[in-house]
Amino acid sequence: MNYGYIRPTVADPKGELQVVDVKCDKLFQEPHGLAKKRKVLEQVLMLAQKNDKIYVQNIEVLADSFQQLLDVLRLAERDQICIHFIDEQLTSHSLLPKSLLEITTFFTQLQATFSRHSAIFSAQAAKEQGKTIGRPKKSDEKLQLAFQMYEEKDFTLFDIKEATGISKSTLYRYLDQRASHEKKE
Repeated sequence: MNYGYIRPTVADPKGELQVVDVKCDKLFQEPHGLAKKRKVLEQVLMLAQKNDKIYVQNIEVLADSFQQLLDVLRLAERDQICIHFIDEQLTSHSLLPKSLLEITTFFTQLQATFSRHSAIFSAQAAKEQGKTIGRPKKSDEKLQLAFQMYEEKDFTLFDIKEATGISKSTLYRYLDQRASHEKKE
């Protein structure tokens, strides 16, 4: 049998662009893009039998890390299941002849993709739980004090940091934003 496995990714959050040109007997779709709780993937791997094929759009859809990819590939080999990676034009049974440089580049890009995917979906999940994402903003009082001290030219950047807790780079970033905002007005 031919199975298709779809999962939300950064590039395709609804999974609408995955496995569209492949005739699958059954299509499985993971409801989320998070690394944990991949129950639908487990279901596909449990259902697939010898000589079955599983189609995924790319490696990022199937795995969130090299370890997970390795685990799934071992399982596929043991159960004699062939996994087709559409974008990479690879299967779990073959790796196209590549140079060491090309293979290293491929896996370096894959690791960056895993990291980006995980970070974005984790941040989205945290946002949905009402958690604040990113660095907290400096208070308006502290910013105004820092601006005033900077403009008076009687204080060093160290003095400003000690009084307000705003570092040199942060102060410069806010000064640039303020100057940019003033130019627009």
